[in-house]
Amino acid sequence: MSQIESLLQQKVWRFWDQSLSGKSRSALESFAADDLLCHSVGQGLSPATVRTWVHDQTVVLGIQDHRLPFVEDAQDFLRTQGHTPIVRNSGGLAVVLDDGVLNISIVLSEKSQSIDISAGYEVMLAFIQSLFPEAEGKIEAYEIVGSYCPGSYDLSIGGKKFAGISQRRLRQGIAVQVYLCVEGSGSERADLIRQFYEIGVQGEETKFSYPVIKPEVMASLNELLNASFTVQDIVIRVQQVLQQLSPKIVSQSVTQEEMELYKFYIQRVVDRNKKMLTKE
Repeated sequence: MSQIESLLQQKVWRFWDQSLSGKSRSALESFAADDLLCHSVGQGLSPATVRTWVHDQTVVLGIQDHRLPFVEDAQDFLRTQGHTPIVRNSGGLAVVLDDGVLNISIVLSEKSQSIDISAGYEVMLAFIQSLFPEAEGKIEAYEIVGSYCPGSYDLSIGGKKFAGISQRRLRQGIAVQVYLCVEGSGSERADLIRQFYEIGVQGEETKFSYPVIKPEVMASLNELLNASFTVQDIVIRVQQVLQQLSPKIVSQSVTQEEMELYKFYIQRVVDRNKKMLTKE
């Protein structure tokens, strides 16, 4: 059995679904939840965990985004479009979250074995491929130039990106996070980020090379597969795949023992976000 297979075939999977309950909450709570899970899973206090989450009208910025020359103007633009900007604590650049985008976090422990960065990405790639048997052999992982938050593990079909993966590592735990554009228009989301960067840069020379967004290289899964999935359809598939991977699934949100730790991580991401949204 390969390392990727062994990481997916856990004896017990914890499943925490926030695809409905978390919609109206700040996405900062989700990044705190993944930090909490990294801590709990990494320290052996929780089994490996899959968390599903959705947030309304949010643009999650990367660390480099807050260094845009006109970042305040760019953030104000997002607010006029009904989107709340926040800064995440994992790698990457700006991405769009809304009720047509499903986020999945796979949280694993490095306590008993080392998991390198590429292995973390490969675990998520294999998981996503198993979610969509109708796309067998079509889902590829390579950088889609012109997409927002480009990276070597952009997930695409026919050259059009529908998902991106990032990682967060903390206390011997690893949270591999993916956003899946399930419903709606991928190109419309990309155009929002295109305008964000145009307003944020305004032709100024920058040390960091921000992506030039081409909306036509992004699409939703419904557009790519000529399907009519809802986010909840995919959440059900996540549970079905977990049942195939493990003999035991424990549905569990934050436990009483984890609550104080959760509050600590929420306060930390809130404080960090407040600091990062203010241009240095």
